[in-house]
Amino acid sequence: MLGMVEGNGHPYSWSAIFNGYDKEEMKKCPFPVIPQYLGLQPESHFGIPGCKVTHIWTDDPQNAVSVAKAALIPHVVKHPEEVLGEVDAVCITTDIGYEHVERCRPFVEAGIPVFVDKPLTDNRKDLKIFNQWVKEGKPIMSSSCMRYTKEYMPYRISTADLGALRLIVKPMAKTWERYGIHAMEAVYPILGPGFISVRNTGTGSDNLVTVNHKTGVTVQIPQITDLYGAFGDLFIAGTVSSVHVRSNDTYYSFKKQLEAFTQYLRTGIRPFPYEQTEELMKIIIAGIESKQQGGIEISLDQLI
Repeated sequence: MLGMVEGNGHPYSWSAIFNGYDKEEMKKCPFPVIPQYLGLQPESHFGIPGCKVTHIWTDDPQNAVSVAKAALIPHVVKHPEEVLGEVDAVCITTDIGYEHVERCRPFVEAGIPVFVDKPLTDNRKDLKIFNQWVKEGKPIMSSSCMRYTKEYMPYRISTADLGALRLIVKPMAKTWERYGIHAMEAVYPILGPGFISVRNTGTGSDNLVTVNHKTGVTVQIPQITDLYGAFGDLFIAGTVSSVHVRSNDTYYSFKKQLEAFTQYLRTGIRPFPYEQTEELMKIIIAGIESKQQGGIEISLDQLI
């Protein structure tokens, strides 16, 4: 596990999913929700066969010591490159997209498989670099855990009972740059590839993003900094009926996400095509650029 930035506790939670955890040390985690949802799990739910987190590095060295104690990680390193030759894969556990190329570079160039926390990137230049790396066969994977949300699964299988879909609304908190991908990757498995354009008419720190799909479905993402009360909500409406779904099981989503990565390591088969990640990053980038340009509509075929 490599990296930790403000507002992101994934080194704690992801490491605990692999290794289990020390309950007393985890109580000291600065993200109270993490020991809360970890505490709901029976001991048998922890661990992924054949996998352990063995090394930890964080931007603030003291955080690495705390994570190691809480999530039973035996080795704390002073520099991320120290894990080269010691591990089979790395997770970049930060969610600032414009940092990810440089955080990943030493491991990509060494041929080490990398899982990158969402979003993979947030700008055109770095997306081109990731695209080239993947084209060269570098084992890179990235996703939001909301791709694996169990409460949304029935509507990824079928929405026939709703009629022809017309509207999906996925509220989200925090920032578009870091959390917009949660909203979009929750929706993406329902509609599949084929997003056409993006418009962000938000003001200040808030975002109101409209994304159009080739099927005629409009996806709306109201993203308000402190909208935590609607973080897990999803509304889907068609010509016959509609449904409101709420997700609650964060642990399940995280574990399924990490299991998907470990399966990719074992088989070399991606759980979903990289082209889906590329399309999702184009949506994130278009949302940023649209807001910067006063809310204009940006066609995805204009990007890259």
